[in-house]
Amino acid sequence: MDLSKYTLEDIILAATRSEIGASAQYRDIASKVENAFLKEKMIFLADEESKHQEFLEGLYARTFPGKEMIVPEQTPVPLPEMKEYKDDVKLSEVLESAMEAEKAAKDFYYEMSKQFDKEPDIKKNLEYLASMEWGHYKLLEIERDNSLNFESYDEYWPMMHVGG
Repeated sequence: MDLSKYTLEDIILAATRSEIGASAQYRDIASKVENAFLKEKMIFLADEESKHQEFLEGLYARTFPGKEMIVPEQTPVPLPEMKEYKDDVKLSEVLESAMEAEKAAKDFYYEMSKQFDKEPDIKKNLEYLASMEWGHYKLLEIERDNSLNFESYDEYWPMMHVGG
């Protein structure tokens, strides 16, 4: 992903918009699934994305001191979006699209880190965010595989939901 044609402000705002959207979508999935283990993982991912958002808000404040951060609904930087989990969409498809979004986020943060070559602490934090997004990808990959292997993955099995 080539970010050279975008301003640094656009890049940070796009990343923030993406994290806000991802957190909301993971919470939406968590609210719709019955499987307690999957529900907990979706809440975990939503919380992780919220932490990324907080980091980006701090980065914006540091990079543009005194400027109010206004996150747009749409950004000029193209980033993939996850499918919404609805009745006519299979869970495996939603998880697959989430995997693609996490992979794109990983690539985005690695590319974004190059904008901060003169600020090694920010660069390392962005590289760390990239590695976290890859971890999210792997977690989603396992859940996607489970949903493909077990046709009734999200059915209600009383003992599957103990503690959920």
